[in-house]
Amino acid sequence: MKPAVLEVMRMNRVCRMVLVTSVGSFILVIFYFQSMLLPVMRRNPFGMDICCRKGSRSPLQELYNPTQLSNTAILHQIRRDQVTDTCRANSVLSRKRRVLTPNDLKHLVVDEDHEMIYCYVPKVACTNWKRVMMVLTGRGKYSDPMEIPANEAHVSSNLKTLNQYSIPEINHRLKNYMKFLFVREPFERLVSAYRNKFTQKYNTSFHKRYGTKIVRRQRKNATQEALRKGDDVKFEEFVAYLIDPHTQREEPFNEHWQTVYSLCHPCHIHYDLIGKYETLEEDSNYILQLAGVSNYLKFPTYAKSTRTTDEMTTEFFQNISSEHQTQLYEVYKLDFLMFNYSVPSYLKLE
Repeated sequence: MKPAVLEVMRMNRVCRMVLVTSVGSFILVIFYFQSMLLPVMRRNPFGMDICCRKGSRSPLQELYNPTQLSNTAILHQIRRDQVTDTCRANSVLSRKRRVLTPNDLKHLVVDEDHEMIYCYVPKVACTNWKRVMMVLTGRGKYSDPMEIPANEAHVSSNLKTLNQYSIPEINHRLKNYMKFLFVREPFERLVSAYRNKFTQKYNTSFHKRYGTKIVRRQRKNATQEALRKGDDVKFEEFVAYLIDPHTQREEPFNEHWQTVYSLCHPCHIHYDLIGKYETLEEDSNYILQLAGVSNYLKFPTYAKSTRTTDEMTTEFFQNISSEHQTQLYEVYKLDFLMFNYSVPSYLKLE
């Protein structure tokens, strides 16, 4: 059964309004939950008129006040409910901080023209989504996302992020723009990050920055060459590094293996749409439809031959001890629960 079908079977409640108020140089985010029935989805969830572009409906209006209620809209409502319920059930863990600083918003890309905010998560099609955002915000400079080189999509100056705005401007956009992100099965994303950053010879910056540290801490009797280059990190060593308490005390995880709830703060910021890597094309084009650009812009559909699969992920975990598997699951547990991913069958949890 497809993930989307499984999600539709869930019972739901509706998480509605997020009130954001500024406190000095910080953003204080307060959640309001309201039980509602599905037919009420047509109502404005913010209890106010959503500003829209002159002569057209905003993406938020298209989402919450659709001309016709579709199965797709219901599916995304269920995904929002899953996040709401997980945040509420795990409030101590998921909301250790009630305050976000502007620096916490550096992953939220803003599209002023279409009133959208996209929180990018590395290893979840973020290169292609950044390309799409460059088309949307380029005002005619770009027309085909795939004509934009991958390295150009990751140049920070090519896209504006929410942390670059003033506090009042941030609050306005969080309240009035459609916010979305894309997620992926957590361990498949983790293996994808490991393969990309530690098994490719060209990623020397990651080898130097992280590989040498991992070898030094996790490998007994490491050679001088391995300590110097850090280009042969084993997956078992990478996992040991992630679950080592010293690692997170020292500094936050790199964005490529950081948890989604730490990158995008879904327990503090109300996301209107949660796309999934498993339904990437359908979810992406639904967002473009809401933005009113689907007649001239489609999400790139090509498939990478080197893509990390579930079968590949299973193989990588075969040599991880049950103790380390259990500890690693605890690190990513909220991502599993929040985005409705079941515990992988290959795990041997203690």
